[in-house]
Amino acid sequence: MARLLLGPLLRYADGRTATVWVEADRPCTAEVRCADGAAGAARTFQVAGHHYALVPVTGLTPGTETAYEVALDGGGVWPLPGSPYPPSTIRTPPEEPDTLRVTFGSCRWAAPPAEEHDPSPGSRLRPGGDDPIGPDALDTLAARIAADPAAPRPDVLLLLGDQVYADEVSEPTRRWLAARRDLSEPPGDQVADYAEYTHLYYESWLDPEVRWLLSTVPSCMVFDDHDVIDDWNTSASWLAEMRATPWWRERVLSGLMSYWVYQHLGNVPPAELERDELYAAVRATPDGTDALRAFAARADAEPAAVRWSYRRDFGRVRLLMVDTRAARVLAEDRRAMLDPEEARWLRAQALDGDCDHLLIGTSLPWLLPHLVHAAEGWNAALCRGERGARWARFGERLRRRADLEHWSAFPASFDALSALVAEVGTGAGAPATISVLSGDVHHAYVAEPAWPDGRGPDARVLQLTCSPVHNSIPASIRVGFRFGWSRAGRALSRLFTRHGRLAPAGITWRKTGGPWFGNQLMTLTLRGREAALVLEQARRDGGLETVASRDLSSGGSGAQGAARGTGGSGPGT
Repeated sequence: MARLLLGPLLRYADGRTATVWVEADRPCTAEVRCADGAAGAARTFQVAGHHYALVPVTGLTPGTETAYEVALDGGGVWPLPGSPYPPSTIRTPPEEPDTLRVTFGSCRWAAPPAEEHDPSPGSRLRPGGDDPIGPDALDTLAARIAADPAAPRPDVLLLLGDQVYADEVSEPTRRWLAARRDLSEPPGDQVADYAEYTHLYYESWLDPEVRWLLSTVPSCMVFDDHDVIDDWNTSASWLAEMRATPWWRERVLSGLMSYWVYQHLGNVPPAELERDELYAAVRATPDGTDALRAFAARADAEPAAVRWSYRRDFGRVRLLMVDTRAARVLAEDRRAMLDPEEARWLRAQALDGDCDHLLIGTSLPWLLPHLVHAAEGWNAALCRGERGARWARFGERLRRRADLEHWSAFPASFDALSALVAEVGTGAGAPATISVLSGDVHHAYVAEPAWPDGRGPDARVLQLTCSPVHNSIPASIRVGFRFGWSRAGRALSRLFTRHGRLAPAGITWRKTGGPWFGNQLMTLTLRGREAALVLEQARRDGGLETVASRDLSSGGSGAQGAARGTGGSGPGT
């Protein structure tokens, strides 16, 4: 009998259809059977000796909730025998949903005890314990939902990057790698190939609470750097050096292949999947490894040929998840966060009809602490030669050492995103809010921009940053981020601006909440044209504590739009 290795993950869900992802230990037919009669089945496909299925579930009724079971070749495999968790369910939105709850975060470093790697029932309902980096926010969310399944829960969970850490493994995984190969040879105790990536996903997604949570709350995902390697695609010279190493090609191809299987497939609506040539090719052959590997090689060699970004509509709420890693242009004379085709796609989707709320998911924050923003713009100017070759060499070393590669390190892209937000948020039919959702920086904050001379959009524009879900940040970095928002930090930022000969930014911004440090999740509740925000942190006793809540509905983002909170104006004032 086929055995369930990983999953089920409830990925896509609308009023009448859903997709459920599973990994089995052998070829089989995976079935999802819902209590209300809805169902679906799919034959597994094979990649590198592993067997997967993305099961399309049809016949669902809008505005309902139904429990489901998973069977492999007719034998029930989910729920697990003796599971302490409630039945996994599929909740479908009504045909015209009036409320959407979006929970988001990023950066989840997973290191469960070795015995939890085995897909057995698990028994934990209260996370916490003596984890050195504190309780996992996803664990605590799962425990809360499990304790009261009828209570409000997220309609969708957005995981904004670093779902796995390929370059920073746990001690149990290090021992597993050492038993497999010689860690004195590069890449050492980092993952090297597809099989080792699968181990990272087992370690992360077999955590009992997280496994159950992902089986019952739909999720959207996108990668960030640690899904491949720290500071992935920082610069052209960085990439050239990596490509010269003997291990990089296998690493990056395996990273892209595993991302496509474990994360990207579930982001795609079923109707689009049916038209996807790669998905058809992988399923049409007994072993899809070669087809997927060729795709990953093309994605690495020609980033503009592949789109990882995607769009999801939830009633009148639009989500645009943007790839800010693989789609970069790295040439110093035309450096851009998004290649031209990707930028055109983002613009077209953002302007495609009206919506009540626009969410732009980008793993890297658009609005950073003022000192960090100025330092990244200054560094970009040095690297492109504004102060000569010697400063350019210094700038490249600093860029890599200090991780200076956010939107502000791509000044033209920063300005383009600012202009697009203003255009989308202005005029009849403009959204009530435009929220840029980000992670990466291992703390949480709210920032709001303003445009000079009252030329800002009618929509309220927010940078909402939430990270990590489960990780840590050194005390020195905490001090640095706090200083970056301070008046002294803003004064220092003007020195960077002058030395780098930087043009003034077209917008200013203020920090209107935070910074908050800890393992945490943000939730947006969108009701009609109203919006509210809650930030919750995981506690040692296994609960989630609300540390901030606010109404986001009032006010636009014109000249006074950023004056509602504390903090100072951004560079360029």
